[in-house]
Amino acid sequence: MSDPVLEVRDLCVDYITPRGPVRAVDSVSLDVAPGELLGIAGESGSGKSTLAQALLRTLPPPAVISRGTVRFEGRDLLALDENELRGLRWSRISMVFQGAMDSLNPVIPVGEQIEDVIRVHTRAPHAEARRRAAELLTMVDIDPRRLDAYAHQLSGGMRQRVCIALALALRPALVILDEPTTALDVIVERDILKQIRSLQAQLGFAVLFITHDLARMLQFSDRVAVFYAARLVELGPSARVAHAARHPYTRGLLRAFPRVHGTMSDAVSIPGAPPSLIHPPPGCRFHPRCALAIPACRERIPDWIEVAPGHFAACPVAK
Repeated sequence: MSDPVLEVRDLCVDYITPRGPVRAVDSVSLDVAPGELLGIAGESGSGKSTLAQALLRTLPPPAVISRGTVRFEGRDLLALDENELRGLRWSRISMVFQGAMDSLNPVIPVGEQIEDVIRVHTRAPHAEARRRAAELLTMVDIDPRRLDAYAHQLSGGMRQRVCIALALALRPALVILDEPTTALDVIVERDILKQIRSLQAQLGFAVLFITHDLARMLQFSDRVAVFYAARLVELGPSARVAHAARHPYTRGLLRAFPRVHGTMSDAVSIPGAPPSLIHPPPGCRFHPRCALAIPACRERIPDWIEVAPGHFAACPVAK
C-alpha cells in the first residue's frame, strides 16, 4: 500500500474559556490514503469541523492545538510557519468550508475569484488564468459564460459547484469538504455528491468529507469515521460499518434513519442528549445513553478493538 497522504496522531484541540479549557477534539488518530474518500460523521458539536480547521491551521481564537501531530505528504503541518502554510493551502490541500454558498465574495464575479486563486499561486497571465477558470466551471457543469456572474445571480447548487471549482483550481492532493451540501435539496445534494466522486476518479485527489448524515456518507465514502463528543468511536470500511457496525452509538445512528420501505416506527431515536464538553462523563462518553454499558465503560476510556480487518471500535462490548 502507498503511504497515507494525511496522517493524524493523537490530535487534541482545546477552546480556552473563562471556566477552563474545553476539549473539542480529543486524542484523534486517523489516516487518509491517496485517492481515498474518508467520511467523518457525527452529531453537531462532536468536533468534526474543528478537526478540519485544525488540519489547515485556520482555527480562530480561542481554539488552540494542544497536542498531537499532523503530517501531510510527509511534512509536519504543525511545524510550518505562515508563509509555508500559505504556499501549501489550495496548491496541495484545499477546503470547501461549511456554509460554502455564503463564502463567495458578493461584489466580485465568480470567474474573477477563481482567477485570483490561480494567479496568486502560479503567477499565470490573466488570459491563462481566465482560460483555466472557464475549464473549471465546465468541469463542475456550469456554463463558462457564467464567469462574469455574481454569486447572487446563481442558484444554491451552482454556488456550491463554484466553491468546489475553487477548491480544485490548483489540483490539490487532498480536498476537505465540510458539509458542502448543507441547505441543498436532496436531488441537488445527490448530483453534487456524484459529481465529486466523478471528479475524484478523474483527477485522483483524496477527500476528507465531513457530514452529520451517516446514512448518506455510508453510500458515498470508501471508509467512515464516526465521532461522538470529541472522540473517534468507530472507523472502518463503509460497506462493513453499514451492515456490521459495532459501536452502540453508530448502531443508534443507523437505527434513527427512517427506511424508504419501512414505517416511521422502524426509526428509533437515541435516548438522552450528547454530554457537555465542559464536564464530560468519565470513561466512555456514550455510556450514559448506552443500553449495553458495563461497569468498565464508566471507569476508563475504552481501548480500540480491531473487530475485523481494518474495522475498529472503541467499545469493550464490541468484540
